Amino acid sequence: MDYAAKRPDVLGALDGIRYETDPASRSATIVFDRPPLNVVSFAARAQIAALLEEMDRDPAVRVIVIRGANGVYSSGGDIAGFRVPPRDAMVDLAWNVAAPERCRKPVIAAVERFAMGVAFELALACDFRIATETAQLALPEISLGTIPGSGGTQRVARLAGLGRAKDMIMRGRRIGAREAFDWGLVTEVVPDGTLDAAVARWVADMAARPQVPLATLKSVLDETYRSSLDAAIRTEGQAFEKLRSGPEFAHGIEAFLAKKKPDFSAM
Repeated sequence: MDYAAKRPDVLGALDGIRYETDPASRSATIVFDRPPLNVVSFAARAQIAALLEEMDRDPAVRVIVIRGANGVYSSGGDIAGFRVPPRDAMVDLAWNVAAPERCRKPVIAAVERFAMGVAFELALACDFRIATETAQLALPEISLGTIPGSGGTQRVARLAGLGRAKDMIMRGRRIGAREAFDWGLVTEVVPDGTLDAAVARWVADMAARPQVPLATLKSVLDETYRSSLDAAIRTEGQAFEKLRSGPEFAHGIEAFLAKKKPDFSAM
């Protein structure tokens, strides 16, 4: 799919990023590609959000991946570029970075070597984060005399707890993949050199799931931090009732009763 042709105003000249589609696995990938450390520019933030929107609309895509080229995820944002936008032009940085959460489809961040600043914030907005064992993660903005501005403070606190968030962010401290896994910031840690295989495994798993229930489940789970417990449980119940008459549920029940494995690939 030529996503750039659909949004030439935003995607006509990609800035340090590129994208790939794989019909065989029914996946699409956004790649940070600005050697040597894949720095993310201010313009790229809006482009990433636009690409995610188009991939989410593409019926040929079931899973989205965000990763870096050249064996590096990303060292973060373009520090010098923060001086360029006029006053009040960056108050909504978190909107673009939150684009993975708005996707109905599962989004996987594949992290190796570095996940710093905005790149880490983008990974935190994804559904799953797979990291290689030597990866380093950080929100180091305090060392620049500022704070994270794209949702990182809130997502780390919600995933890892307030005390750990303060330890990591107020000290600008890098944490390794294993510590990040222990904190709940990383979904899986894999040996260096095996990231491609791990991503392929996750993509195959997610692509094989029933897509409408999967999208609904993502939305219901994301309500955890947006609503009270009572409201979120009501949302869950309403979603379950709507899915109860759907074709995926009917197929799943029929397969279960026939003692067969369900096949949602064509649904």
